[in-house]
Amino acid sequence: MSAATATLTRTLTGGPKDDDDNDLVEHIAGWVLVAVMAMLVTQLGLV
Repeated sequence: MSAATATLTRTLTGGPKDDDDNDLVEHIAGWVLVAVMAMLVTQLGLV
């Protein structure tokens, strides 16, 4: 496989889109995960 073929193959695979529709949802979900992890660590007495 040549470099040109590899580049062509990579461009045709699709991949994640960079849409801004669910940035807020991802941001909120991330902070919820952080809060849940903090509560878990506190309840287990690891801090």
